[in-house]
Parts: sequence; C-alpha cells; structure tokens
Amino acid sequence: MPTQAAVRADAPAAARVETDVGLAGIRKTYGDVVAVEHLDLEVERGEFFTMLGPSGSGKTTTLRLIAGFERPDSGRIALRGVDVTDRPPYVRDVNTVFQDYALFPHMTVRENVEYGLKVKGVRRPERRSRAQEALDLVRLGGYGERKPVQLSGGQRQRVALARAIVNRPQVLLLDEPLGALDLKLRQEMQTELKRIQQEVGITFVYVTHDQEEALTMSDRIAVFSEGRIEQVGTPEDVYERPASEFVAGFVGVSNLLERDGRRFTIRPEKIRLLDGGEQAERGAHVERGRIRDVVYAGMITRYVVDLDAGGELVVVRQNLERTSAELLEDRGRDAEVSWFPEHTFTIETRDKEDG
Repeated sequence: MPTQAAVRADAPAAARVETDVGLAGIRKTYGDVVAVEHLDLEVERGEFFTMLGPSGSGKTTTLRLIAGFERPDSGRIALRGVDVTDRPPYVRDVNTVFQDYALFPHMTVRENVEYGLKVKGVRRPERRSRAQEALDLVRLGGYGERKPVQLSGGQRQRVALARAIVNRPQVLLLDEPLGALDLKLRQEMQTELKRIQQEVGITFVYVTHDQEEALTMSDRIAVFSEGRIEQVGTPEDVYERPASEFVAGFVGVSNLLERDGRRFTIRPEKIRLLDGGEQAERGAHVERGRIRDVVYAGMITRYVVDLDAGGELVVVRQNLERTSAELLEDRGRDAEVSWFPEHTFTIETRDKEDG
C-alpha cells in the first residue's frame, strides 16, 4: 500500500491525493471471535470518512485500532505514511470523541477544553486563546465559565468536540458521538459537525450505525459487515449503486427481485405505482400485482405490492393530494408498477467462505 499518497479509483490518473490513515491486512480477534478480518482501507487527508454498519460489524474495533486502544493481531496501521502499528495512543496524532462526552464535571467548560493543552505544557495565555477559538468554532463562545451540568446534551457534545479540536490533531476519531441525542438535536448536530469539519480541515473518521447520518455528512462511506468492508464509496455510490445484497438492504430500503436468472435491486422511490388506466412511460418495465399493505407515514405513503411474477416490492409515494383515509382504501386492490431498467443494479451474493 502506498505510504505517502494514494490514487482514488474514480480519480484521473494524474490527480494524486494524500492519505492520512492507511490500514493494510488488519486482523483482530477476541478469543474465538473475529472482530476484523483482512481489512484494507485508506482515508484521504481532509475528508469526512464514515464507517457504517450494524452492531458487531467491526467498525468500532477498527476505530480503536487506529486510535491505538487496541493492537491488531496482524497487519499494518499508518498515519501519513508513518507506521504506528506498535505505538501507544499518546504518541499518535489523533484525538477521539466518544458518545458519553467524558467531560470533567468539576471543571468549567473552558477548563475542560484547555485540559489537553495544559497536559502538554502549553503556557496559560496560549491555552486561553486557543480554547476560546475552539469554543467560538462550536458556537459556545460565551459558555466558558459554566459547568457541564449546566449544559444540554448537545452543548456538552460540542464541548467534547472543542476539547478534541483544540489540540489540532492530524485525525479526529468520532465513535457514535450523537447516539445519545434526540432525533431533532441529532439532525442539527449533523449539520454542525460537517460545518466544523470543513472549517478546520481536519480529517474526520466517524463511526455510526445510522444510515441517514452517514449519507448526510460523509465524503465517503465504508459499509461494514461481519468484520469486513462490503463497499467503499461516496454516499451517492453506496445508495444508488450498492455492491452487495447486504449494502442494498442496510443502507436505506431496497427491493430485491430475480427475473430471468438475474438478481437485482431497485429503490422504492424509483418505482411508479400506476393509477387505474395510467400508461407507463416509454421504455419502462411494467408488472402487475396486488397491494398487500399501505402504511401512512406523514409526508409519504409506503405500499407493499405482491407481484404476479413472484416477489414483492415496497413503493413510496408523496402525499400530495389524497387524504390518509383515501390512501388506506388502496389496500387489497390490483395494481401495476413500472420502473426503468437503468434504475436497477445487479447483485451477486458474496461467498463468505471466500477471502
């Protein structure tokens, strides 16, 4: 694996990008449990890179290996081309933000942010200045003298972020930092995290099991399953062109069908439910079926359609004109659905016995 630079597969041959984090052949076990198996990964300098997957998929173990909290059984970990596989956490130029904030309750907000600088021996005037800059960045400039208990969950998470950023690390590792927040606050913090990352230019490596979170914030996503990476790509690539049945099912909702020996996926929003007598657009594939279920979900309605040719489809429609009562009347009626072949993607099931 390149030590100083790597070329992205989708980039022009002449365009070279720097690699901040490089993992090669990483394997990590806990007794008989294989947490990570032969993992190869490169994270580019300055990108917001997300490791996405269900619980037990290996994403948090990978983050801990990068941080130095765990050591791999085999393989190599490099930061900006320097092999740090055997180096302890405190000599790696990375900081970690956890879900539980880990703030010192007896210290003020400013003292919490200054703490890492104080340990490093940074003089008081510079500590104050850098801490204030970090608090301003996370929009808590006037909260320096408060104690953590006086802050909301979202504010405490911002303090934890400021404390990590103030040290100006090469890489910031974030282990499900928004997991303890309610939905609305989590969505607000997603926007804030992306803004902060763009302003400071630090490489973010982010762990989450939340697909929407990953799609919203990331430059690239690595989808994990059973200690392996199923796919790495931009949010658009992972969502629109899933590389495996697992990715198609885990990232959003996807339909899986088999026709004429071909297994393929198609997203619910790419399917059109034709009203009585409505003609499909030219070039669209049409199938008949029966609406088995209708689920009203506010802005959209989800339809489950059993197809005459076999299989079922989930179809979504925006609720523009019809009432919820009218929509529910569709349950049990015959229907036609259509989609364009270019919106389908062939799926090949990976043999887990293969490397």
